[in-house]
This record gives sequence, structure tokens and C-alpha cells, in this order.
Amino acid sequence: MKVWHFSEMAYHPAWPELRDSYRVIIPNRLYDPKIGADLYHRYLDEWALCDELGINVMTNEHHATATCADSACTIPMAILARETKKVRLLALGMPIGNRNDPIRVAEEYSMLDVISRGRIEMGFVKGVPFEISPANTNPADLMERFWEAHDLILKAMTTHDGPFNWEGTHFHYRSVNVWPRPWQQPHPPVWMPVGSPDSATQAAERGMTIGVLNTGWVRTPPIFEAYRKRAAEAARPTTPQRLAYMALIGVGNTREEGLRRADQILDYSRTSGIVAPQFMNPPGYADERRWVPRRPHPISRRPQHRSPQDDDRRCHRCRSFVRRNAGRRI
Repeated sequence: MKVWHFSEMAYHPAWPELRDSYRVIIPNRLYDPKIGADLYHRYLDEWALCDELGINVMTNEHHATATCADSACTIPMAILARETKKVRLLALGMPIGNRNDPIRVAEEYSMLDVISRGRIEMGFVKGVPFEISPANTNPADLMERFWEAHDLILKAMTTHDGPFNWEGTHFHYRSVNVWPRPWQQPHPPVWMPVGSPDSATQAAERGMTIGVLNTGWVRTPPIFEAYRKRAAEAARPTTPQRLAYMALIGVGNTREEGLRRADQILDYSRTSGIVAPQFMNPPGYADERRWVPRRPHPISRRPQHRSPQDDDRRCHRCRSFVRRNAGRRI
């Protein structure tokens, strides 16, 4: 099993000032660049330590939010490509449907792959609905843009005989000729986060690695099974390393300390998705056949009346899930 350490580089000092939305509309006067610089160096130091411990590194990006101060995932990746020597580096990822220049994405990832001597893994994401407005994109054709950008990036990274022309639906280039070409051939591994069996099948058709977040032991098995089934139909190689599960883990010297820290992590999950309702589900973003109203995010901590027996049952279910999915990426 391969393990990856992930941080959103959150700017947590802003939390006490946030109420109805943690994204899009919060003023950046809440950001102190001096404190922010200290936090950036802290996160980068933690990732550099991963190289000593043999833990792979994962970054991501979000925009107009205090929950993730990494607004350009390739910048910390560039630092880590030089500072680290052994671990794999994954950006999960790049919201290519919201980007206006896929060729720039191909150039950035190719350069990173060369600097790191072949340790880069590329993550392409649809992007969260609340970043449609900051990106000024059309939610109705976002996935069309995503897949065209995906195809263009891979073609740009794997074409080595001079320029080619691209006249697509959403992107137009007279001359595409990416320098440098990537270290890994034909290109670095490609990841895609998914949240449904339908998304998993689309990734399986293209041989991508999938990652799931907050899908738990109920939703995860059908997603993984849909991936395996479609990959087999498409004659794509399927190994446990193609299936990644993002786990939120609290660690302590005692059981009580571990549960307390796990609850602190859950507080982040409970609050980071709070956003003004007008940005929650822009028309055309979600497939209306699968759309269901979202429940409000609880802001308060876990109820204190939960018994130790409740925690034991939850831990048993977690262990059962881990045993069933042994060998996957975390």
C-alpha cells in the first residue's frame, strides 16, 4: 500500500471571523501575509519531512477561500520537486475545466516532471461548484471543457515531432509544441477524484487512477466496483494501486487523544464546505438525474453524549472497510 500526506494549507486564523460562508465572498483583509508566510513554510517543512519518512506528498488547489491557501498547486510542487529526492509528488489537483490555457498546464507538469526526475503524478479535477463564479466559467459545459482539456494536455505531452494544430470546441491553438517534454514516458500518471460510480467508469475507460473523499464504507465499494468492471470491459489494467481512498485520521498517544484529534479534523470537514447558497449548485453543474438537495452543514462539534460503545462500533466498521480494501492507496 502506498501512503500520501495531504494538506490544504488552510489559513486557520481567519476561522473565528467566518460565519455564513468560508469561500468566495470572504474579504482577503482577513489574511495577514506575515502569518501566511509562516504557515506556508510550516506546510512545506512538513512535506519535506515526508521525504525523510518515505511518505508520498499530495497537494491541491482552491480559490477565494481560507480553507485552502494553495491557489496554484504547481508552486509548492515546484519547491518540493527540488527539495525532495525520493517521494512521489501528486497534485490532485488542477481544475482544468476552469483553466483557459491547457497548454500552460502541460508545460508546468512537464517541467515539474523533469525537475523531479520523474516523480510527478498529475491530478485533473472538475472543480467544486462554488469556484465556477470566481473562474467565470459556464457550469453547463464544464465537463466538455474538462475532457477536451484532458485530451489536449496528453496529446501535447506525448507529441515529439514538432508542432500540431488544435481546433476543438473550447480550445484553439495554431501551433502546439511543448518544451520540455516530460521525464516519464509517455506522460506522468493521471489521477481524477470521483464521487460516483458514473465518474469512476469514465476514469476507468481512460486508465486513470481514481481517488475518493468522504465516501465512507457505504458509498466507496460500488464506486470501486464500477471502476473495476469498466476497466475490464475496456481492457485497461486494474490493480489496487489504481484505487485511492482519502482517509481523515487522528493520531494520539492514547485512545482519547486520538479521538479528540479526529474530532478536530472532522470540525474542518464540517466547516470547510459552508458557502453562500447562491454558489452551492450553479445551474448546469450537476446532472439533474442525480441531484439531491444538500443537507446543511452542522457547525457544532460532535455531540458529547456519544458513548464509548458508539465509537467502538464505528471503529469496527472502519477496520472492516480497511481489511476489505487492503492494498489500495491512501
